[in-house]
Amino acid sequence: MAHPDTKKLATDSKLIHAGAHHDAFGSATVPIYQTSTFSFENAQNGADRFAGQAEGFIYTRLGNPTTAVLERQMAELEGGFGAIATSSGMGAVSTVYMALLDKDSHLVGTAGVYGPSRMLAEKHLSRFGVESTWVDSTNLDNLRAAMRPNTKIVYVESPSNPGMDVTDLAGAAAIAHEHGALLVVDNTFASPYLQKPIEFGADVVLHSVTKFLNGHADVVGGVIVSATEALHRQLRPMMIILGCNMDPHQAYLVIRGIKTLGVRVERAQTNAMTIARWLESHPKVEWVRYVGLPSHPQHELAARQMKGFGAMISFEVKGGLDAGRTVMDAVKLATLAVSLGGVETLIEHPALMTHASVPREHRLEAGLTDGLIRYSVGIEDADDLIADLAQALDQIKS
Repeated sequence: MAHPDTKKLATDSKLIHAGAHHDAFGSATVPIYQTSTFSFENAQNGADRFAGQAEGFIYTRLGNPTTAVLERQMAELEGGFGAIATSSGMGAVSTVYMALLDKDSHLVGTAGVYGPSRMLAEKHLSRFGVESTWVDSTNLDNLRAAMRPNTKIVYVESPSNPGMDVTDLAGAAAIAHEHGALLVVDNTFASPYLQKPIEFGADVVLHSVTKFLNGHADVVGGVIVSATEALHRQLRPMMIILGCNMDPHQAYLVIRGIKTLGVRVERAQTNAMTIARWLESHPKVEWVRYVGLPSHPQHELAARQMKGFGAMISFEVKGGLDAGRTVMDAVKLATLAVSLGGVETLIEHPALMTHASVPREHRLEAGLTDGLIRYSVGIEDADDLIADLAQALDQIKS
């Protein structure tokens, strides 16, 4: 049977066919190679595999056929040289930091990133001499001013978590490269369906595949995509030595989830636009951050560098922390839980949950106010979601 050249396919076709594995039995889906180790043909074959002189797998921490399909798929979707699947999104972040930062090096990052991504650098890598500066990266002058001779990484989320700030990726890449640094982009909120940072000059792209890529709230995982072979060869050994490889069953579920990424994102972002417009007119909502709204400060930039506006909304309720807590406790259809990007709508309160580890003054500097609510729109009926939000907002005492 002839197989298509998937590199020539459009994104929706790549979601189904990229990285395809074809076994001797003609399986229509990728088999789960649920094994820890692989046998060798003979002693010399084992020696040759370890030396990289013969094809074949050795041990699942080093590589696995199921996981390799996902890695090929993600490299192709993001337009990179190669990909590395990890056991969690933070496994991907940790691998990138550990491989690309060393003693006395410096990182410049988006101030409003996912809390643990910032805390890993500020609280832990700082013990080994790594310095970090966190800025509002929507203003490229802030990035430029923060660069130092020892800056190794410019690390941005776009859109950011949970402030929904959009960074000019081409501009950030130019600044990083001008100073001899690498641009690393967390593309979790957009997914490769909506945004391909390597096209704008990013050197490394990472995802929590737990979110939109898998899309069904039943996997924890991460992935790193490198633009070049040299970076891929620098990053992969670090993942292996850290031991944060993805399990083959995880990989199978993510591969399955990616096949429906396009249809899920299209439905969810249609819902999100409807809900964001409704929230913007609600008297108990102070403001709404959705990149699809003309009121979003980087709306025009998002329209240029993204294919669509995604399914993530942040909004501020009037009444601060207590009002936010009231909404959390009152929703009935949306699930009160952290994470995002699934078929089900999730709601959470960053000040109390995902960003509680970030000191309040740092949260406020990044625009993460006490009443901010993060709302991950799913594929339910939009009218039902609006009715649920309406009754929850009604519980706030004026």
